[in-house]
Amino acid sequence: MTHPDPRPAGTDRRGFLRGAGLVGAAGLVGTAAATAAAQPAAAGDREKRGGYLWLAGDHHLHSQYSNDAMYRIDDQAVRAIAGGLDWIAITDHCNQPFAAHSIAPQHEDLAAARDRHGDDLLIFSGLEWNIPAGEHTTLMMAPGDGEAEVLQEFVNAYDANVVGARDGTPENEALAIEALTHLGSVVEDGRLADALVLPNHPARKGIDSPAELRAWQDAAPGIVVGFEGAPGHQAAGLPAPGMARGRGLYDSNPGGHSFPGYPAESYRTWGGFDWMTATVGGVWDSLLAEGRKWWITTTSDGHQSCGDWVKNPVDPLDQTGYDTVPYNEAGDTFDSTGVYPPPVGAGRPVAEYSSFPPGAYNKTWVGAADFSHRSVMKAMRAGRMWVCFGDLIAGLDMRLRVKGRGGSRHQAVLGGTLDVKAGTEVELVVAIDLADRVNHAGLLPRLARVDVIAGKVTGPAEDPDTLYAPETKVVESWDVTGESGTVELVYTFTVEEGVYVRVRGTDGKRSQPGYLGAEVDPAGPAIDVPGSVNPWEDLWFYTNPIFAKLK
Repeated sequence: MTHPDPRPAGTDRRGFLRGAGLVGAAGLVGTAAATAAAQPAAAGDREKRGGYLWLAGDHHLHSQYSNDAMYRIDDQAVRAIAGGLDWIAITDHCNQPFAAHSIAPQHEDLAAARDRHGDDLLIFSGLEWNIPAGEHTTLMMAPGDGEAEVLQEFVNAYDANVVGARDGTPENEALAIEALTHLGSVVEDGRLADALVLPNHPARKGIDSPAELRAWQDAAPGIVVGFEGAPGHQAAGLPAPGMARGRGLYDSNPGGHSFPGYPAESYRTWGGFDWMTATVGGVWDSLLAEGRKWWITTTSDGHQSCGDWVKNPVDPLDQTGYDTVPYNEAGDTFDSTGVYPPPVGAGRPVAEYSSFPPGAYNKTWVGAADFSHRSVMKAMRAGRMWVCFGDLIAGLDMRLRVKGRGGSRHQAVLGGTLDVKAGTEVELVVAIDLADRVNHAGLLPRLARVDVIAGKVTGPAEDPDTLYAPETKVVESWDVTGESGTVELVYTFTVEEGVYVRVRGTDGKRSQPGYLGAEVDPAGPAIDVPGSVNPWEDLWFYTNPIFAKLK
C-alpha cells in the first residue's frame, strides 16, 4: 500500500523538518496537522479493545512549583490533552522552598484542574521524590482527602533534599527503605487511597544500584512497580541549533556515589531508552528473570518547550539549588514562595530546550478497566502497559495463549501469567495498529521491524547487584516494512520451564548489535552520541512482558 505523504508540496522531508523548528521539534504545536493527530476521544466515547480501555499518559510532569519549570498545572493539563493524553501526574521537584511553601497552593491548583478537565483528563498528584541515597523517583498518588497532608508529612521526613540524605551511605539507604515502608502503611490504613513509586531515568547518573532497586521493591512490592524505561528530555538530543546534548540529558559520567559495576555505556541512552531497558539480557531482564513484576514506562519529564518563557532557569541535573533572584518588584523569589509566576512575559524565551510537550513524543499506554484514577493505577501495578516514541504505532494488543484453546482461562495479557503444564505449545499473538496519521513532527511514522525477546525465569538472584540475565535473547524478528492497517504476528513455542516474553519495534533507522553481542541481540537500538541523533528519526516501542509458569 502507498502511504500518504504528509509534507507540503515542494518540500523535501528534511526541509520540512527544518521548517518545523529545530529539525522537527516543537514548532508544530498548535498546527492543524499536529492537533488533528493528537486529539483524544472524550471519556464517554472511548472504546475498549480486548476488554480494556487503552489510555495514554505521562507520570512525570513539572509545574511552576518546580524550581526549574514555570507551567501552571492547568497549562500542563491543556497541553496534555492537546498531546493526546488521557492521564498525567504532576511531579514537582522537592527542596526546602517546596516543602515550606508549595504543597497547599499546589493542591488547590490540582483540584481546580481536575474540576475543569475531569471529563477529558485524569490528573494525579505526586512528587519527583529525591529518594535517600538514590536518584529522582516518581511518587504517584490516587486522589483522596489525605493527599496534601500525607505528602507534606512525607517530604518533611523522607525527601533527601529536605533532610540532607543524598549521599549513598548505609544510613541513607536504610532511610529509603523506611520511607517506602511508611508509604505502604499509609495506604494500608486508608490515609492515602493508593500510591505507586517508579524510579526516574535510573541509569543517568549511575546512582541507583541494582541492589537498591531490588531492595526498594522488596520493601514495598505493591508500590514500587518498575522504573522509567525511557526518559523524558528527549529533545535535548536534537542536533544544533538544538541543545545538542544527550537524549534524556544522559551525557554525564560516574560520580562519587555511582555504582561501580555500571559500564561507561550505561551513561548514554540507546535508541532513546535507558541502558537498563535497552540492553537485551541487561538489568531489566535480570529483574524479570527473578520473576519480579517489574514494569517500564516512558515520560516527557516536561519542563519547557521551544518558544516558552522561563525565569533564570537552573540546570535540571542540579536539584540541590534553586533560584534566589527576585522575579517581581516585590522581591519575591522561588526561595521565599515555592512558586514561579506563569511563563508568558515572565522571563526570556527558550531557544534551547530539552522537553517535548506532554504526549508529543513519549506515551505510556495503560490498559484500564475504566476511565478512573484507581483503574489506571491498578493497570500500572498489573503491568498492562506498553510505551512508544513519536506515535510509531497507533495501538497494540498482545496475548500469550495455549495453542488451539480459547477463553480467558487459557490466555494472559501484558503483565499477566499463563499457567501451563510442561510441554504445552503456546502462541504469542501481537496485533499492531500501524500509524495512519502524522505525528507531532509532521511525519507519518512507519514501523519496519518487530522483535520478540524471551528469557528464562530462574528465581531470585544470589547477588542483589546482578546486572545481567544470560538466558535472555531475541528469539524472533518480523520485517513489516510496507504493511498498513493492522498486522497480526504469531510466535509459537513450547513451554518447558518458567519463561517470559516481551516485544519491541522500531522504524529501523538506527540499529546495531546489542551491548551483550549479536548472538543475544543482532539488531538492537544504537547508542546515542550526544548532539548527533534526531529523536524523530529513531522511533521505538516496547511492551511489558507476559510470563508463562509451570503448574
